[in-house]
Amino acid sequence: MDELQNRTSEQEDEKMINDAFQKLLDSYLASKHRKKVEIITKAFNFAKQAHKGVRRRSGEPYIMHPLAVAQIVCQEIGLGSTSICSALLHDVVEDTDYTVEDISNIFGPKIAQIVDGLTKISGGIFGDRASSQAENFKKLLLTMSEDIRVILIKIADRLHNMRTLGSMLPSKQYKIAGETLYIYAPLANRLGLNKIKSELEDLSFKYEHPDTYKELVEKLQATQLERSSVFEDFITPIKKRLDEMGFKYRIEERVKTPYSIWNKMQTKHVSFEEIYDILAVRIIFTPIIPEEELNECFDIYVSMCRIYKSHPDRLRDWISHPKANGYQALHTTLMSHHGEWIEVQIRSERMNDVAEHGFAAHWKYKDGGGSEDDGELDKWLYTIKEILDDPQPDAMDFLDTIKLNLFASEIFVFTPKGELRTMPQNCTALDFAFTIHTFLGSHCIGAKVNHKLVPLSHPLQSGDQVEIITSKSQHVTPEWLNFATTAKAKTKIMAILRKEQRMAQKAGEELLTEFLNAADMELSTLVIEKLCKFHDLPSKEQLLAAIGGKKIILGEDDLNALREKTNNANGWKKYLSFPFPTGRTNKNKKELQENEKKKKVNAKDIDRKKTLELTEESIQDSYIMADCCHPIPGDNVLGFIDDNDHIVIHKRQCPVAARLKSSYGHRILAAKWKTHKTLFFPVNLYLEGIDGVGVLNAITEIISRQMNVNIQRLSFETNDGIFEGKIHLYVHDVEDLNTICKNLKKIDQIKNVSRIDQ
Repeated sequence: MDELQNRTSEQEDEKMINDAFQKLLDSYLASKHRKKVEIITKAFNFAKQAHKGVRRRSGEPYIMHPLAVAQIVCQEIGLGSTSICSALLHDVVEDTDYTVEDISNIFGPKIAQIVDGLTKISGGIFGDRASSQAENFKKLLLTMSEDIRVILIKIADRLHNMRTLGSMLPSKQYKIAGETLYIYAPLANRLGLNKIKSELEDLSFKYEHPDTYKELVEKLQATQLERSSVFEDFITPIKKRLDEMGFKYRIEERVKTPYSIWNKMQTKHVSFEEIYDILAVRIIFTPIIPEEELNECFDIYVSMCRIYKSHPDRLRDWISHPKANGYQALHTTLMSHHGEWIEVQIRSERMNDVAEHGFAAHWKYKDGGGSEDDGELDKWLYTIKEILDDPQPDAMDFLDTIKLNLFASEIFVFTPKGELRTMPQNCTALDFAFTIHTFLGSHCIGAKVNHKLVPLSHPLQSGDQVEIITSKSQHVTPEWLNFATTAKAKTKIMAILRKEQRMAQKAGEELLTEFLNAADMELSTLVIEKLCKFHDLPSKEQLLAAIGGKKIILGEDDLNALREKTNNANGWKKYLSFPFPTGRTNKNKKELQENEKKKKVNAKDIDRKKTLELTEESIQDSYIMADCCHPIPGDNVLGFIDDNDHIVIHKRQCPVAARLKSSYGHRILAAKWKTHKTLFFPVNLYLEGIDGVGVLNAITEIISRQMNVNIQRLSFETNDGIFEGKIHLYVHDVEDLNTICKNLKKIDQIKNVSRIDQ
């Protein structure tokens, strides 16, 4: 009986595998690529044999994963046979006994090179330690600059992993979702894979905040009929006009994704009902005369403006100046006849193809070369190579520097000679100087923007013409890091500062040695410690740099400090800072030390596969509530084991937690609340509204008397009849907080109530 069942199961598996492969072939044959079916079939059979008998955590045969990745590579990214074969083989070298040499012998050097690149960055970008994580990320970027197909296939691999994330443990889900939001989504965005970027963001959001995700999806469904009605009313006159102009076109209704809606709710502190740009309209047309494609976009724009009034500040011309990822379209915002602003995107079929598939839409692989359209991508890869030449010593700094480039929206700035430069939004004159040349940046004293003199910190706007003013006597200072915003500028400034620091330390060591020799003393650890204490400096490096930079002039006072005997028999005291759990800072030192010891034991003995239960007892005795986000019962949370084996509880959307999920995923723990309204937790509320007599009294009446909640701190400011206020109070959980917010919103003068972290 068992044998029969096994045979039936094998037959079902075989059918599922063959159906998936046939679907892949059908997609490939329907594409514009040359029909190299033979090599794809060969790669499929090879991978199928190599992974035979292996199953995924979900229970399906392992070969279904490479098939799914190949399907994404073919259908959703639009790559050809080389990439499809590499996708089918991407796990063979890592998971089986086959080598890269074997792949090269059977499938040729190009496929072998891509598979090798994918193997190097396997298991996610991030390793178990921050240092290895930075190294792996460097590998990813270096491999990517050799052949962009490596990262495109890696993104497809991550997309399929995200689609099948439901079979993983919650702690793994948070790690993978966090890593995806932190690195893969911005990478996909930068490469122009807008559809994939949106899906990666939504899937990450779905697993990190399942309840909120479900709630937003339901609200979107509930308001769909209303949106469709607005859409139809809005496009009816547009369709009539386009028909008169003789265009072949299609008009799509584009709705904001749950993640982008939630993100806006978080950043703007507004509710779902207060977001007015959920609906957008996309016009995709076939040019009547291909050579006049750009002009025809503007013709359509002009005809739209005759039907509806356009917003004067919201025309975005990505046609004349494409984004760095190749994106082209004309964006405008029009006022509908119902009094709503609606964004309209105008693009040709070619532009739409690039918008959906990014660089893959025009990436040509002939004799290892790209197409002439890839100049912007080459510029971006060159920038990343420059950053890799001088990586940050700290892994997180390194990643954040890279992310400055990944996330940046572009503006267009001109040199004095009229050359166009693409720069990140919010960049400064100093950033522009470093973009031109490192020497120019490091000796920059100011700039002329549109012929007006401005400081280094001046933020640039699209269309500015910038002339950099330099001086040979100018030197880089640490303050420059406060207003440098681009990855290149920050990297170069830090490299120069480190070099100057090393030179100053060397000079300082020489001066200190001479000074001590003259006083018949030798340079020792004790001497350094005494001088550090005397000058109130934390480290030897800072002391030597201060001496070398002439900030400290050694003299008689220093000799007196060195000759003083140490009163403490145990030598110099070390000052340590202990993390205090929220609301427990009144414990004495001995009690705190016992508590810390107890926490260490709990963190080491914890079963990382199980979900932490946050009870009243464990919150008080075993875990630390993060100060950066102040989680309270009802928040979506996770646990993090820090370097001291303490378990710190963070909100899942906390920016600090986002970095931890990406860098130290193996230390992330799933957690859930199990409290019963006995403990109080601190929260901060932000209020704004119209000032009037009795507003403050009404607020305190609701919080203190009606809700019986203790207000810890309260600050209000009024300006031109508008007030802003912050209230620090203690509540049991999110339910209490929501009730307070709901009641406060009933006060007529209050227009906004939202929770803030600080």
